[in-house]
Amino acid sequence: MKTRTGRFPIGFRRGRGWQDNTTDLADWAGGVGFEAVDLGEATAEDIRVLRDHGLRVGTCDLLSMALLLSPDEGERKEAVRRNIDYFKKLTGLGIDHFFTAVIPKDPGRSRSDNYSLALATLDELAHAAADLGAMIVIEGWPGVFPYYANLCCTPETCRRILAEVNSPGLGVNYDPSHLIRMGIDHIRFLEEFAGRVGHVHAKDAEILGEAIYEYGITQTSVFEPQFYCGENYWRYTIPGHGQARWLKAFQILEKAGWEGIVSVELEDQSFHGSSEAEKLGLACSLAFLQTV
Repeated sequence: MKTRTGRFPIGFRRGRGWQDNTTDLADWAGGVGFEAVDLGEATAEDIRVLRDHGLRVGTCDLLSMALLLSPDEGERKEAVRRNIDYFKKLTGLGIDHFFTAVIPKDPGRSRSDNYSLALATLDELAHAAADLGAMIVIEGWPGVFPYYANLCCTPETCRRILAEVNSPGLGVNYDPSHLIRMGIDHIRFLEEFAGRVGHVHAKDAEILGEAIYEYGITQTSVFEPQFYCGENYWRYTIPGHGQARWLKAFQILEKAGWEGIVSVELEDQSFHGSSEAEKLGLACSLAFLQTV
């Protein structure tokens, strides 16, 4: 099944538990109408099973992502070597989008020092990917308290690293939920970076105004629990249950000539805790995206 605007194929990012068995996962995904799956760290067998079920592979994760930004030069070089070998293996199987988050192994170091590590590593990896006709797509998740250490998740950092690496082998994974929770205009971001989008995550976010009054945005509650995949004043939701402007986003992508996959990333407390709840959340997301 596809989105109404842009006719983008709809997939989802593989989770854990009931999704561990690739054959069972592919049976279910194809049966409800998904066209693709983001596999995480993939094997040749995973890829074969999906294709045997008529499904596409959206993205595969880079290996040892934290070690790619290790302060230890030997660890970084070994992680880069492993990933270039991984590129060669998986591009030979037709995989052309690789997912990563630019989060350093030691988030306590200065952001400028960690950025220098990220720039050097991503420059080498992006050019290796481009030589193979592939792209690394950078996830915009800002990271966790207290560091929020992702070095490429805001307009400032995305703009800078894309310009300095300057390779078609590096792009962004557009996920409006992260931008919304950070207070960044997700539509303006897409208007600026549409030409560098390699992949899209269909995840939304809800900002809870009453909770901002109670706790602000820099404190957590002393008495109330935080949301699963959220804090006291915001939470991730399935697409359509938050504040993202999906129609406008798809119109921008369509106008830019984008032809990628829109993948649901299920991190919604309302559809969490059992395989039945997760399957319902994915199916509801698919139904919503078809209408946009």
